Amino acid sequence: MIKLCKNRVPVLLFLLTCCIYIPVMAQQNAGKGNLKYVDPLIGNVGQLLEPTRPTVQLPNQMMRMYPVRKDYLDDQISSFPLLIVSHRLGEAFSMKPSVKKIAEASFQQKMTYDHDLEVTRPWYYSTYLVDDDITVEYTPGKKTAIYRFEFPEKAEKNILFNFYNDENAQIKFTSDKEISGYEIYHDDIKIYLYGVFSEKGNVGANPSAKAYISFGPSASKNIEFRYAVSFVSAEQAKKNFSNELSGTTFNQLKQAGEDAWYKVMSQINVTGGTEAQKRSFYSALYRCYERPVDISEDGKYYSGFDKKVHESKRTFYVDDWTWDTYLAHHPLRTILDPAKESDILNSYVTMYEQGGWVPTFPVLFGDHACMNAFHSTVMFTDGYNKGIRGFDTLKAYEGMVKNATQATMLPWKNGPKGPLEDFYYDKGYFPALHPGEKETDPNVESFEKRQAVAVTLGASYDDWALAQFAKKLGKTADFEKFSKRSQNYKNLWDSKTMFFMPKDAKGDFINIDPKFDGGMGGRDYYDENNGWTYMWQVQHDIPGLINLMGGKEKFEGRLDQLFREGLGRSKYEFQAKFPDVTGIVGQFSMGNEPSFHIPYLYNYTGSPWKTQKRVRFLLDVWYKDNIFGIPGDEDGGGMTAFVVFSSMGFYPLTPGNPVYTIGSPLFEKTTIDLPNGKQFKLVAKDCSVQNKYIQSAKLNGQVLDTPWFSHAQLIAGGELELQMGPKPNKQWGINNNTN
Repeated sequence: MIKLCKNRVPVLLFLLTCCIYIPVMAQQNAGKGNLKYVDPLIGNVGQLLEPTRPTVQLPNQMMRMYPVRKDYLDDQISSFPLLIVSHRLGEAFSMKPSVKKIAEASFQQKMTYDHDLEVTRPWYYSTYLVDDDITVEYTPGKKTAIYRFEFPEKAEKNILFNFYNDENAQIKFTSDKEISGYEIYHDDIKIYLYGVFSEKGNVGANPSAKAYISFGPSASKNIEFRYAVSFVSAEQAKKNFSNELSGTTFNQLKQAGEDAWYKVMSQINVTGGTEAQKRSFYSALYRCYERPVDISEDGKYYSGFDKKVHESKRTFYVDDWTWDTYLAHHPLRTILDPAKESDILNSYVTMYEQGGWVPTFPVLFGDHACMNAFHSTVMFTDGYNKGIRGFDTLKAYEGMVKNATQATMLPWKNGPKGPLEDFYYDKGYFPALHPGEKETDPNVESFEKRQAVAVTLGASYDDWALAQFAKKLGKTADFEKFSKRSQNYKNLWDSKTMFFMPKDAKGDFINIDPKFDGGMGGRDYYDENNGWTYMWQVQHDIPGLINLMGGKEKFEGRLDQLFREGLGRSKYEFQAKFPDVTGIVGQFSMGNEPSFHIPYLYNYTGSPWKTQKRVRFLLDVWYKDNIFGIPGDEDGGGMTAFVVFSSMGFYPLTPGNPVYTIGSPLFEKTTIDLPNGKQFKLVAKDCSVQNKYIQSAKLNGQVLDTPWFSHAQLIAGGELELQMGPKPNKQWGINNNTN
């Protein structure tokens, strides 16, 4: 028995923790500089919905890979894809190694792996297949990649190929080591493949594999497969192969990938904070580079918006889910890489020209219409108001106006307006149905429903953003028109219940329980969340919302109640109906995008210290550095951009308004290397886990008594200095002027 002094217990626990955790850290944290903090496995097990994907790719490049399996808890891999086409919308070209005789090798048999022998880095992947004694390695280029297999000595050595999508696809060996073909994605898009093996083999096809190559027991145990893909043509796939892989070894491609990630991870440097906080922070930053992706190939790109191949000197991006990414992901890029954001905005304009609408969820096959509202309008306005140009602003404006006046507002739909939109333009709200009332519009999606309150609130924000854009372009009549429409949110405010409530076509409020009614996900009236979340969806006019609630004091009280209000039923009953409402604190949902700005709303009241308290608590509770460390659907950068901003200590509460609000930084010092050659530093003196409250602040040496600063001040460089302490200074920041 060991006798311990009281003050030695923490030391022993620390040593025990290190002994348990270090082996995992060692294999995951390879890489120089800040790369050692990046762990793609964080969040790989979802609470209720989708987990994060441990994506291996270059920053914002289309060649992406992660093994196909249920989630991190699954100890079997179904296949290795040659390409992840979209964040969660499919793969192309299925592949697997096998040591069975080729007649017995089957795609139906899964591959067992050992979690502790798996290495996942942003630029490199390796795993050990236990049953077959095969080591698989992978490293990506932009449009190319290399797989490397180490088979056991004197074993059968086979590589099988199949498809994830259309059976009419084709793949075949053109020699005893070259393979080419195409897979048909989303009905009519051909994804072309060209690849070369390091060894010659026997080639063919069998009922399980559309193509295979077999090397036999006497072949070298190390087999390498180098390949390229193209969305343009078979010839372009070969050209991509030549451009990227000629004379390039596996290790050279791997090193180039590490260098690319080192560059983007080095743009933000932090000191202080805990190791866990750094792991969560830099892993979140890594995920902000998963999407959107560059699909340009030698000055050409395939567009799903008109089903044609185009030539362009500009980079063309797809795979961006705007409902998720307009909140923090796009605003983060306006700081770190405004040139790339310019190319992305230009891509949206091009999509409008090709497809007729500014898209909401642009992917390879076109606009994957999802969620509600046209928040690409907010995205354009945010970029424009931060000085980003390089896109046709008049054409962008034309598209935004067309979306706002001619497009359907129905959730998960694309195309021209109908009678419900005409009603909205006339009455200023989207009409809802009473519980049990039969749907009258055949265009309404049967599962997603009308989402009448969410649509009205989202459209009000979009119209505000459109009005701001119109003002910048000198279009006074449009500014007045859309400014007036931006106030439509007030038409659904019910002063009796103090919620945004649905109205029927007659203009009468529908009596529902805003906490629980509305069908699955509350979609009859809200969207994925209930009335408590949608109470705050007026980012564009918080002073107006404060007035609706009766002033700052009542507004703050309502915020307090949000974080304390009970579910009113068992958690399993509530979440069976609202599975997107995860990361719950009272009625607040950290796991879904509409909630991101809510903790920062205390900066509009007399208690900015409550923002500091809430943000620190939420980061600590819901964003741990482990496989459960993401509280909801991360959506390829949408959620983790919130983590990046909040960890640094500021947040874009109202995208479209080039202003940031201050929270509580995790780190003693954060330095952002800006593309203009300047630096923005946020220094939090005496910052610690306990010292989370701001005592005083200075911006470039001048006293700052408001919890706001502008984008112009940020990109000009300089230093925001915060004095931190363990107890709140309830007087700091009560000057709420955001100008």
